[in-house]
Amino acid sequence: MANLKHKLENPIFHQIAQVAKESNTKVYVIGGYVRDLLLGIPCKDLDFVIAGSGIEFAQKIGEKLKCKRNVVVYRNFGTAMLRYRGIELEFVGARKESYDRNSRKPIVEDGTLDDDQKRRDFTINALAISLNPEDFGELTDPFNGLKDLENQIIKTPLDPDITFSDDPLRMLRAIRFACRLGFTIHPQTEAAIAKNKERMSIVSKERIVDELNKIMMTNNPSVGFKLLDKTGLLELILPQLTKLKGVEVKEGRAHKEIFLHTLQVLDNVAAVSDNMWLRYAALFHDIAKPNVKKFINNTWTFHNHEFIGAKMIPTIFKAMKLPLNDKMKYVQKIVGMHHRAIPISNNEITDSAVRRLMYDAGTDLDDLLILCEADITSKIEEKKIKFLNNYKIVRRKIKELEQKDFRRTWQPPIDGNFIMETFNLKPSRLVGQIKDCIKDSILDGKIENTFEAAYNLMLKKGEENGLKPVKNLSENK
Repeated sequence: MANLKHKLENPIFHQIAQVAKESNTKVYVIGGYVRDLLLGIPCKDLDFVIAGSGIEFAQKIGEKLKCKRNVVVYRNFGTAMLRYRGIELEFVGARKESYDRNSRKPIVEDGTLDDDQKRRDFTINALAISLNPEDFGELTDPFNGLKDLENQIIKTPLDPDITFSDDPLRMLRAIRFACRLGFTIHPQTEAAIAKNKERMSIVSKERIVDELNKIMMTNNPSVGFKLLDKTGLLELILPQLTKLKGVEVKEGRAHKEIFLHTLQVLDNVAAVSDNMWLRYAALFHDIAKPNVKKFINNTWTFHNHEFIGAKMIPTIFKAMKLPLNDKMKYVQKIVGMHHRAIPISNNEITDSAVRRLMYDAGTDLDDLLILCEADITSKIEEKKIKFLNNYKIVRRKIKELEQKDFRRTWQPPIDGNFIMETFNLKPSRLVGQIKDCIKDSILDGKIENTFEAAYNLMLKKGEENGLKPVKNLSENK
């Protein structure tokens, strides 16, 4: 068996080994830390299995490190956690588990290291390293997890049907690890996911979303969504996405495969942004296309799909238990506006059009442009280069206008309250019309972005509608 003591460089391991010796207790570091250690991936979360009470051992470690007050105990789970110098240490007594079919919550009994390794989700997470003086650093690998690491395979230690039926969340974890590590799911394990997909019904939406978020934040989230689709889980979790699949042909004309396009856009965004909600906007940017798809004049059209898609976002977020707050509104906004920059980039790039884009997008303009550029997935290289170059011009024009006469968070110098006070009006359509006229005139470059210019236009529009000011300019200023 391999000995990895040369890799255990952190002094914490030797301090734990000393406590293990003093208390005559067997201790092992196990799971994700060992996996990442062997893969050369930095990891600051350490899990320890104790042949005895994990809580008592954690308290002894707290005393040893002179930070006993930092020990957090979870008696219901028989675990304790300790933060020390930027590292999170978790201690649990070795245990074996059994499950009731209608619950993910296991029935827990005291067990051995062997029992504890059998309850692990995957062979690569069942690896354990001894911290005991007599065999310090020795790797315990009962399920050939080291070989699976070398072969980049995700496989369950025991029968995958039992593993996934007992805790269906492990199916999402398998996909998440495959996506994060770039590994392949073992054929038998993958088949068991498809076979047991209906078991996901006992998993809370919150736990599902937690795993989905982790998939979203990988370097190539499309890998995860393709696996979700292949195993049938996607239809259960996000049925709206599965409706994007397929290509319809009429009169010899086919439209783009929207599902694969969406995943490419998602990867394109992930390559340049770690904003999870922008990634969600990429995932949902074409979500309404199946609802509006039409074949007119020998051409496929998807008119207003961005506006319909924006309206679908609250329903999707609510069903998935995603946050119904400013994050949802941000995704709505980006989805609803993702086509706004396309006419600008296709045609002559005017100051007026760019001003309007800047005004409506506000502080989210950079993110919107990231999605717009990511949305260019044409296989025709010449066409792709042309669009990307046009967006460079749009970005340059934005910088010029910001320097010249515009701020990203710009608001018209006169608002509705000011108009009502000036003409002694109550809220009405006319107030909105005057306000919009001032805003549009500034955005179109017809008047300067100054209070005086806006005020004079307000007076002119008021006069056209039979209004006289009850306050003069000096009073309002």
